[in-house]
Amino acid sequence: MALQEFRSNKLRTFLSLLGITFGIFCIISVLATISSMKTAVQDDIKKLGTNTVFIDKWEYRNDNNYPWWRYYKRPTPKFEELKQIKDRVPIIQYASYLTNIQSKIEYGTDILNGINYYGVTEDFSQTEHLNVGEGRYLQQTDFDNGTNFLVVGYSVAEKLFGRVEKAIGKTVRLQNDKPAIVIGVLEKQGQNMMDMFGYDDCVIMPYRFLKQMVRDEDAQPKIIVEGKENISIPALKDELTGAMRTIHKLSPNQEDNYSLNDIESFSKFMDSIFSNINIGGWAIAALSLIVGMFGVANIMFVTVRENPPSFQNSFLNLPFYV
Repeated sequence: MALQEFRSNKLRTFLSLLGITFGIFCIISVLATISSMKTAVQDDIKKLGTNTVFIDKWEYRNDNNYPWWRYYKRPTPKFEELKQIKDRVPIIQYASYLTNIQSKIEYGTDILNGINYYGVTEDFSQTEHLNVGEGRYLQQTDFDNGTNFLVVGYSVAEKLFGRVEKAIGKTVRLQNDKPAIVIGVLEKQGQNMMDMFGYDDCVIMPYRFLKQMVRDEDAQPKIIVEGKENISIPALKDELTGAMRTIHKLSPNQEDNYSLNDIESFSKFMDSIFSNINIGGWAIAALSLIVGMFGVANIMFVTVRENPPSFQNSFLNLPFYV
């Protein structure tokens, strides 16, 4: 009976099966997409360093509903604190000070806006594992003297000079018409899910040179610390906690006025986000299946309404009817 009704109502049958097929397709495609996104994000997070800690006034994941204004009132990391941290924490492999603003870069009549300026110290290329494709990276004398030398991102060099190899030795103008000389071009990074630093669209310069254009307090300062090999994140954070509390002269009953943000915690935070997204994906797929099932039910309902006598007779003639 049911098969006969399905054959006699081909359009309804097609639409119902289409709904069910769409629901199954949603389950497969949504879960596959979420899984690939999660893998891509976790891979990008690992590139930031598995034993790296970012010392900042801000907490990158606020689990305790800590008021934002209390973060705002915290002191920003100071350049002078970098050396103190290195002296007090022997398990540090590399440590760098970073300031960052967004502004323009000019060459001739060409202007690029929204370019990330990174003012860095000597260990930055080690904590971030940067590679130079053309020219050279900044040297110790550049950091010591605050020279106006730049290492630019691949996209910046390509947009301003056409070909990246032409960028070396060119003089560009930065914020406040500051002249600077391009000495290197980073290798192309490409697109990724967690493009935290956007190295393809940035310029890297000595910290002391960027300080000539903007105050540290207005440049989102942070200290990036990488532990020695085989040093766990908890061990590194314990040592940093003791050092930072001493540097900030905090008494035992005072709360921390800094944040230690590690990649492992951020990775777990992203796992929780993707778990919620996964639940949403299942909900969308389930809704599609329900729509398809309602379509099948609609066919049976319309069939009964349109042919009640024939449907009743067919039901009475079933072998299991008593």
